[in-house]
Amino acid sequence: MKTAIITGGGQGIGRVATQYLLTHGYRVAIWEADTDALAELREAFKASSAQLLFVSCDVSHEANVRKAAEQTISHFGQIDALINNAAMMIERSLDKLTLEEWNRVISTNLTGAFLCAKHTATYLAAQKGTIINMCSTRAFQSEPDTFAYSASKGGLLALTHSLAVSLGPDIRVNAISPGWIDVSALRKKAKAKPDDLRPEDHTQHPAGRVGQADDIARMILFLIAPENGFITGQNFTVDGGMTSKMIYI
Repeated sequence: MKTAIITGGGQGIGRVATQYLLTHGYRVAIWEADTDALAELREAFKASSAQLLFVSCDVSHEANVRKAAEQTISHFGQIDALINNAAMMIERSLDKLTLEEWNRVISTNLTGAFLCAKHTATYLAAQKGTIINMCSTRAFQSEPDTFAYSASKGGLLALTHSLAVSLGPDIRVNAISPGWIDVSALRKKAKAKPDDLRPEDHTQHPAGRVGQADDIARMILFLIAPENGFITGQNFTVDGGMTSKMIYI
């Protein structure tokens, strides 16, 4: 049985991807910094606990990541896939965004992916494994005041092809860039509040709807499948067509 790591797996896309991986025969190690989200996930998935490992891990700290990798290997014996999903966003105007806030976002979203790749690469190579970096359409376009988040995702896109070239052929590395994915109801209980989506939120997408976490989970399964072993160093935009649309006001 193969083993996948999902960072930031306690909420949102990571939580749904965990369910998809379990359904498709994977064991999953969830590395999550939010202890409340991790506890809620443990309770929700207790029926599948034999296939799960819950690890409290802040991916921006190298010692945390090293320990999490060791725990995963000790528990499951192998690592076949790493999904770098952990991320955070701080929206702040340029004059109010502090250096501490900038560094916190970059450390989690970009440095965290680097550290996770660094400390799992040996194990992944032994299994001819895969890395998926959860990028974003913000790597290519922005809304106002998302400086650190957009920069981190642009860096993550570049890190993806750098890792693919450096770690191949033993490890394949790809990125997924979600667009608007509604995860409002998939947060921990204290933060879960379903968005009241309007018809125009859906119809502005060429695909006719706002995205769902399942859309991304299915792409993860596609990219880690061994039969798709000729795909590496690529980014897959899953945004309902919005980055192909010219918008005039």
